[in-house]
Amino acid sequence: MSDKIILTGDRPTGRLHIGHYVGSLRRRVELQNAGDYRRMFVFIADAQALTDNIDNPEKVRQNVIEVALDYLSAGLDPEKVTLFIQSQIPELTELSFYYMDLVTVQRLQRNPTVKNEMILRGFGSAEEEADDNRRGLPVGFFTYPISQAADITAFKATTVPVGEDQKPMLEQTVEIVRKFNAVYGPTLVEPQIMLPDNAACMRLPGTDGKAKMSKSLGNCIYLSETPEEMRKKVMSMYTDPEHINITDPGHVEGNAVFTYLDAFCRDEHFGLYLPDYANLEEMKEHYRRGGLGDVKCKKFLEKILNQELDPIRARRKAFEQDIPAIYEILRKGCEVAREAAAETLSEVRRAMKINYFDDAELIAEQAERYAR
Repeated sequence: MSDKIILTGDRPTGRLHIGHYVGSLRRRVELQNAGDYRRMFVFIADAQALTDNIDNPEKVRQNVIEVALDYLSAGLDPEKVTLFIQSQIPELTELSFYYMDLVTVQRLQRNPTVKNEMILRGFGSAEEEADDNRRGLPVGFFTYPISQAADITAFKATTVPVGEDQKPMLEQTVEIVRKFNAVYGPTLVEPQIMLPDNAACMRLPGTDGKAKMSKSLGNCIYLSETPEEMRKKVMSMYTDPEHINITDPGHVEGNAVFTYLDAFCRDEHFGLYLPDYANLEEMKEHYRRGGLGDVKCKKFLEKILNQELDPIRARRKAFEQDIPAIYEILRKGCEVAREAAAETLSEVRRAMKINYFDDAELIAEQAERYAR
């Protein structure tokens, strides 16, 4: 067993989709089963979700259990992994407050993830809000890279498995860790990002071919989809608009069906479902030269996805029979997580020299000073 400590999580703004699965969740289960780590924390980032759902807290509240069910049905084991809810760990809020002094407004403005999410969620700058009544940017949303740094460092995470879109957030966390340690002395652990090995899993596109699979865009395939719901989405997926007839040469680049196949397909799937080809490259070559129809490709993808999702669906159905037990898993996980975060916070306060009542040497020194 290594000294690796793993931390990762998701916002409860809806059920998790297969983009979450190939981008991070599948890797978490693999890491858990490999057992090559000292501790593993997986959390539901409800406090972060409230930064841009302030008018709909019930949505966040209801989706906490949805994400928990997705975690468990995907294979995360609460006996091996600590599952917890972000808002139930108040130490994270205090760490975020201290870290705010280590980051400039200008640096946050340059964070690509923040900029992209602002556009996606329709936030305007202060000037834009004043000019045309666009919805202004909440401070909490603007500073969520700092909140993520608190989440990561509170548990002394060495490894953070995430999708490519979170890379700027990890870079900002590393900056905060280095600045804190330079100012206050070596205290915080510097994390490393763990990206998917498969390039197609870095950022799975939506079923409509758009760059990002997003709940708000309605272009997701959820882990909890029924086979019937998934079939409709797969059969309507974006392919190659120039591939009108089967005989037409086709493009696999930018073709969502083939991107999904890159993410999910293995050689053994051809023997099971499409013995015309030995591997995906052979199938792609046929599509490129013409003679392979989109419907055949989609039906193949559907079978592969069902093979992957059927065990997840079955486990979810079982877990749904005892919801109080899910909340109990989360409650126990929060207790464990809070103990770990409290230890880090104590070390941070000591490094910052704000642990006044725990510093017997300070009290004795001041007492002697004023006794003279």
